[in-house]
Amino acid sequence: MKIILKDDVKKLGYRNDVVDVKDGYGRNYLIPQGLASLATPSALKVLEEEIKQNRAKEEQRLADAKALAEKMEGTVLNIGTKAGSNGRIFGSVTTIQIAQALKDMGYDIDRKKIDIASDIKELGTFKAEIDLHKEVKVNVDLEVFHEE
Repeated sequence: MKIILKDDVKKLGYRNDVVDVKDGYGRNYLIPQGLASLATPSALKVLEEEIKQNRAKEEQRLADAKALAEKMEGTVLNIGTKAGSNGRIFGSVTTIQIAQALKDMGYDIDRKKIDIASDIKELGTFKAEIDLHKEVKVNVDLEVFHEE
C-alpha cells in the first residue's frame, strides 16, 4: 500500500515522502498513530501543492541544517557515568544522555534524531550520527569517562 508520511519515521522515510509499506503496518500502526495517511490521488495532489508552497521554507531549513552541521563537525561530547573498576559502566549510555550533553553545549537536538551504532556499555570513545535534515547528517565523537 502507498502512504504519505506526515512525520519522520526512522528507517522508513521523512515527512511528505510517499512510501510503499505492507498493508498491516500501514493500517494498524502508521495511520492510527497519525504518522501517515493513504496516498489517494486527491491526497497526492494536495501534497504536491503543499510541497510547492513550502519549497522556500525547505531551502531555508536545509541551509540552517548545513550551517549547524559545519558548526557541530568535530564536536567531542564528554559524558560522565558511573563505572566499575573493569571499565564497564552501570547500565548504558543512551540517546537521552547524548541529547542532554548536546543541550549543555548549546545544541537543541531531539533524542530521536540521534543514532548510536551499538550499545555503549563501557568507557572509551564512540561515534554517534545526528540526523539534522534528510540530506544532512553529522557525526560526533562521544568520550565516555568515569565520574566519581
